[in-house]
Amino acid sequence: MTNRARFAAVLHGEKPDRLPAVEWASWWNLTMDRWAGEGAPRQEGPDTLQNYFGLDPLRQIWVGGMGPGCPAPAYHGAGILENEEEYEAMLPCLYQQSLVDAAAATAEAWREGHERGDYAAWLTLEGFFWFPRKLFGIEPHLYAFYDHPELMHRMNRDLTDFNLRVLERLLPIYQPEFMTFAEDMSYNHGPMLSKELFDEFMLPYYKEVIPALKKAGVKVLIDTDGNVEPLIPWFAEAGIEGVLPLERQAGVDVNRIRREYPEWIMIGGYDKTIMHLGEEAMRAEFERLLPAMKSGRYVPSVDHQTPPDVSAGLYRAYVRLLHEYAEKAVC
Repeated sequence: MTNRARFAAVLHGEKPDRLPAVEWASWWNLTMDRWAGEGAPRQEGPDTLQNYFGLDPLRQIWVGGMGPGCPAPAYHGAGILENEEEYEAMLPCLYQQSLVDAAAATAEAWREGHERGDYAAWLTLEGFFWFPRKLFGIEPHLYAFYDHPELMHRMNRDLTDFNLRVLERLLPIYQPEFMTFAEDMSYNHGPMLSKELFDEFMLPYYKEVIPALKKAGVKVLIDTDGNVEPLIPWFAEAGIEGVLPLERQAGVDVNRIRREYPEWIMIGGYDKTIMHLGEEAMRAEFERLLPAMKSGRYVPSVDHQTPPDVSAGLYRAYVRLLHEYAEKAVC
């Protein structure tokens, strides 16, 4: 099977020749710096390190709503506006056509290899929790549900129109196997907002965008860190079909999710914090995941970026085990 066909088969609950062997998240700079010092190449193209370590290529196009000319936050988590007047002033740098054109140009450049099956494709759109938080900043955003509800709706209305414009341009030329809404709306104890706020400020906008994706045959997932399990019924109501990264440190259990949600798509779930402990620990983690791997609709991968305490040699051992268990899962 080609990389594309293999990935698509798993997402649709079909049996492939083996599971995909991918790293869904690009690596931290510190990790790549360490590996370069140990003889690995720099990531000069979309597949450089994937090919070097023997992973299946997975290419992502990310389309965000902030374009050139937008101010940078003063520090990580800070906002760039406080009210509707400032949002009005910032509109020229938001939702720019150049962002759509750039995504389309990348899609055109990657189209031939994707159609040939060389790699699976993944589209990310910024979601209705993520994007207002980028504008307001982390803490003010949580207050904005109550202090600026009209502006929150306006932001998500504008983002919905932009995302639909992206899909109208992109999908006729490039149909990714799956997409994610970037959200990060959960932490280690659960969701960062109530179901009532989700229903009012997010659900209506998902229900506008998701049908366009499903019409094109794209599987719809959500990217949210932390303990996602309480949110799965919320997402399913919106039409979302799966989630990544399934962080083990937050208590997420892919086997429990599979028992409770047999059709749910999962990507990630492999505990990154044990990788530095060596091959025996890494094998034990694959054994923990094996029931979910055998159940279908699950692509095992590191549950976020591989940390810099993992040497290039240990990472090669991880990839070798990943291939071993990717085959064992379909026996």
